[in-house]
Amino acid sequence: MLVSDFDYHLPDHLIAQHPPLVRGGSRLLRVDGTLLHDDHFTSLAALLSPGDVMVFNDTRVIKARLFGEKASGGKIEALVERVLDEHEVLAHVRASKSPKPGTRLLFAGRWQAEMVERAGELFRLRFLGDTPVLEILEASGKLPLPPYIERDTDGDDDERYQTVYAREQGAVAAPTAGLHFTDAMLQALRERGVQLCQVTLHVGAGTFQPVRVEHIAEHKMHSERYHIPQQTVDAIAAAQRNGGKVLAVGTTSMRALESAARGDGVLKAGGGETDIFITPGYRFNVVDRLLTNFHLPKSTLLMLVSAFAGYAEMRAAYEHAVAQQYRFFSYGDAMLLQRKENA
Repeated sequence: MLVSDFDYHLPDHLIAQHPPLVRGGSRLLRVDGTLLHDDHFTSLAALLSPGDVMVFNDTRVIKARLFGEKASGGKIEALVERVLDEHEVLAHVRASKSPKPGTRLLFAGRWQAEMVERAGELFRLRFLGDTPVLEILEASGKLPLPPYIERDTDGDDDERYQTVYAREQGAVAAPTAGLHFTDAMLQALRERGVQLCQVTLHVGAGTFQPVRVEHIAEHKMHSERYHIPQQTVDAIAAAQRNGGKVLAVGTTSMRALESAARGDGVLKAGGGETDIFITPGYRFNVVDRLLTNFHLPKSTLLMLVSAFAGYAEMRAAYEHAVAQQYRFFSYGDAMLLQRKENA
């Protein structure tokens, strides 16, 4: 298939620039094959059954954007892609002239770092001194909003661009399907008899990178770290034995689960690196339903949901969402998708 097969027209005014006034106050488009139903996110608990399992990505977005200058005085901006240890990171670096190994950098007027080496498109930076890099980012970094949100971050984003269950620091972008959930909704799901489980997948900035090839089979996915607890594996196995459904909250949870079941199709605890690229024709091993936001035209995530719910079905769903003025992308509305039988 071609990248152009996953294009659609989206008016700019439908790209949500701010979160809804109230967390969880979003619309929900239910997609079950060719059936489309306009609903509200507050209805979610009633759409699940006792014995179902929901899997959430508990990654936490770090304040990954730093501004500073080189020793020569040139301005520099770093977007941390991955924290390697207490003092080293891999980062995207923007500067009038790329720093060479050994170059000293000063961020926020107080944190010194050294450019160690290039790693493909990324730069390995070592922060000098005793302060751990996560503390540096928390003190002086800015939350990295997606490029289609055309404004600076504000104090509201520090709360609203995190899920209420975010725990494991390491993501550059939020697992946005989880942004709709409130503590009250989580409690309603528990009372419904739905088991809530976690995985961790640290979302990288590569999630926003465009596909630059014409044929999607030639695209190379970026790599992200994930971990699946044994408790989650056991809960899913029990649900599958007893006829329960597995609902992944977001494409990141989906990618973590399907990565952990690669090979023989059996879900395993543990983790590592994944560059799984899910496109139409992929055979799903774990997930029955998917809660997700709307995705960018020509994006790998639009390809993923087309693989899951059906290519023609997703084209119709997106056309409907545009016509009905749904809000798109990270701060936008949600969809609840059923896996297509032959997917």
